[in-house]
Amino acid sequence: MNAYADVSLFPRNAKPLTSYRKYWAARFGTAPFLPMSREEMTQLGWDSCDIIIVTGDAYVDHPSFGMSVIGRMLENQGFRVGIIAQPDWQSADPFKALGKPNLFFGVTAGNMDSMINRYTADRKIRSDDAYTPGDVGGKRPDRAALVYSQRCKEAYNDVPIVLGGIEGSLRRIAHYDYWSDKVRRSIVVDSKCDLLLYGNAERAIVEIAHRLAAKEPVQDITDVRGTAFVRRETPEGWFEIDSTSVDTPGHVEAHINPYLMISDQAREQGATCAREEEAKEVAEIGRAHV
Repeated sequence: MNAYADVSLFPRNAKPLTSYRKYWAARFGTAPFLPMSREEMTQLGWDSCDIIIVTGDAYVDHPSFGMSVIGRMLENQGFRVGIIAQPDWQSADPFKALGKPNLFFGVTAGNMDSMINRYTADRKIRSDDAYTPGDVGGKRPDRAALVYSQRCKEAYNDVPIVLGGIEGSLRRIAHYDYWSDKVRRSIVVDSKCDLLLYGNAERAIVEIAHRLAAKEPVQDITDVRGTAFVRRETPEGWFEIDSTSVDTPGHVEAHINPYLMISDQAREQGATCAREEEAKEVAEIGRAHV
C-alpha cells in the first residue's frame, strides 16, 4: 500500500539554522556564482557537487529567484551547490551535465506552476515567459516537476530526489487539476520523489541536507516538519479511516462564467434579467413621449 503522509503537525522544536556544524566543503569558501557546467566547476576547484538544483527558471543569482535563495543558503551550510536551469527534458543527458551529486537532486518547476506559466485561463498557449532569457516561452515542459524528477531518476537512479517549489507545494495532496478537469493524486506518487518539501522549507532543506551528509538513509527521514513522503505500510499505532466518514460528497454546483453579463447568465437559465427588462420599458416610454 502506498499511503501519503504529511508530518507538518508533528510537535518538534525548530533548530536554529546557525546551530549546524558546517559541512567540510565550507573550506572552498563562498563561490562568486553557482556553477552550471563542468567548466565552471573546474574554475571553482570542485570535482563534484554535493547538491544539484534542477529548476524550470533561468538562473539569476538574486533573492527573487527561489533556486538562488535555497542554493546560497545551502552553500552557507558548507555544501557545494550546482544549478541545472531549464534543461532539455527530451533525454536524461542534460541532467548529467554536472555529474552525480553526492547528496541529492533538488527539483523545482520554478517560481510559478508550470501549467500556469505556459497556458492562459482559457487554456491557450502563452507566447512569453518572464522567467526565461529573452522572454521566450516553451523552455520548460508541462508539469515540469514530474518530468524533471523522472529524468533525474533516469540519470542517476540511486540519488535521492527532494522535490519543492510552488508546483510541488500546491500539488502535494490529491487536488483538482483545472487543465485536465479531473482530480489528480499527490505529486509525490507520480514524481517518484523521495521527499517533498512545501512552503519556504528553509529549515527543512537544511536539516535534510545535513542528515543525508551524515549518511542517514533518505527513507528514514520521516520526522521533518513541512515534508511529505510515501509510506509503504501503516506505522505501528496508526490507523486509517474512510474519508467519507468525515466528509460526504454531495451535489456539485456548476461554476458560473465570471465573464458573462447578468443578462447572458439569465438567458442561459431560461429567464430574463429584471434590470434589462425595466430598462427596455423606460426606453419605450421615452420614445412614446417624443
